[in-house]
Amino acid sequence: MDIILKYFADFTGEQLEQFGKLEGLYKEWNEKINVISRKDIDALYERHILHSLAIAAICNFDDGAEVVDIGTGGGFPGIPLAIFFPKVKFLLVDSIGKKIKVVNEVAAGTGLKNVQTVHGRVEEIKGRTFDFAVSRAVAPLGELWKWINPVIRKGQKSEELPNGLVCLKGGDLGKEIEESGLKKVVRAWSVHNIFPEPAFEEKYVIYVPR
Repeated sequence: MDIILKYFADFTGEQLEQFGKLEGLYKEWNEKINVISRKDIDALYERHILHSLAIAAICNFDDGAEVVDIGTGGGFPGIPLAIFFPKVKFLLVDSIGKKIKVVNEVAAGTGLKNVQTVHGRVEEIKGRTFDFAVSRAVAPLGELWKWINPVIRKGQKSEELPNGLVCLKGGDLGKEIEESGLKKVVRAWSVHNIFPEPAFEEKYVIYVPR
């Protein structure tokens, strides 16, 4: 957990306790339902939690904002962001039921009150809209945008950025951005520039405005 405190300082006691519980909860549930690779579970705070918080480093969600995490898997980036932003409402969505079970157990184990989950796909969500969508390595950018565009409402619930998609991507993004048709509006930040750790080379935060 020290690596989190290396970059962030203003946590409440409750937030510190919640972040501290994540390792035990994920190790326990990963033994039952494998949602994190064996090699990554030992680097949970760096490769999953700190990586998720790269979104918080570039986009400070306003209190009361509503955020949907698409293809959350074991709860990333949604769970760390929900701890970081206790007054923001998060809906974590995944089509795989056993992953949602892990998310529910981790949210309950940390006492998170601002997390809801849906077992399904984001395009199946009816009658709800959100200020932001977040995701991590779920689908090509163009496909991701097609899914979330209908559920993101216009506005600005962050001091830094208008409502939109904020996602974590890796590798050579040039071709993916070109093929998405979003090249003129996409913004990108190097995670390695935000958190200069070797694990984050060729990792990026991508933003597309609604």
